[in-house]
Amino acid sequence: MKALALALCLLPAAAGAQVTDFAFSFDGPFGSYDRNQLQRGLQVYTQVCANCHGLDMVAFRNLADAGGPALPPDQMRAYAQVIEVPDGAGGFRAGQPTDYFLPSAEEHAPDLSLMAKARTGHGGLSRLWLGMGGADYIASYIAGYAPPPDCAPADFPGFYNTVFKSGGYPAECRDAAGNPTVPGSWTQMEPPLIGDDVGYEDGTEATLTQEAQDIAAFLMWAAEPKQNDRKAVGMTAVVFLAVLAWVLFMVNRQLWAPYKPRRSTEKDVDW
Repeated sequence: MKALALALCLLPAAAGAQVTDFAFSFDGPFGSYDRNQLQRGLQVYTQVCANCHGLDMVAFRNLADAGGPALPPDQMRAYAQVIEVPDGAGGFRAGQPTDYFLPSAEEHAPDLSLMAKARTGHGGLSRLWLGMGGADYIASYIAGYAPPPDCAPADFPGFYNTVFKSGGYPAECRDAAGNPTVPGSWTQMEPPLIGDDVGYEDGTEATLTQEAQDIAAFLMWAAEPKQNDRKAVGMTAVVFLAVLAWVLFMVNRQLWAPYKPRRSTEKDVDW
């Protein structure tokens, strides 16, 4: 995944013609992160993505947080201790829960901590039901590699991706007006995942689509680790305000009833 985040940074999510709206568990006002999916995404990140990309805004202790991967404390500590972090004196030591994930190992490989928020595709009230859209774009991008279309020369450099649209594009795939005839473009990064890249510990089949959704969900949690709590507080506030509005309405009726003129009816009219 050497240039994954760099590629994702170059284009607004709305420009991706083939972005799939995946049914992520955390979408919608009542959605929440799937703990099992986040743990699978952590596995994909650890075994594949971490070779180039960092998560230097996420602490190891966060892996044990409720609403996230929720690793048992001993498992979280064991995970941290496997990773060597700088000791501040030019050497390295085993990681501790208070340490953060390592920064990107490659100079041109951006950190992935906030990548899902950077790929936001929805705004306003649509986020209530559709989510941010960043996870959809990331999963679509990773799974968006395809064989080159027939219009492309065999020697055209790069890898064809139906979602990424800021890459190279052969003139042979444009119409007379210069408009693209096929979606996406050619990126210089080879497919980061191809399926069966990891052996999921929970037995889930590691298809390309499954891996893409799992890492996208994990990156969404990395960018929004308190999303579950925020939604819970928001729903509590909505219920509270609804009850308060009803109470105030009833109080208003009782207080002002003696002072408001009663509407006359036929029985009240004195002929």
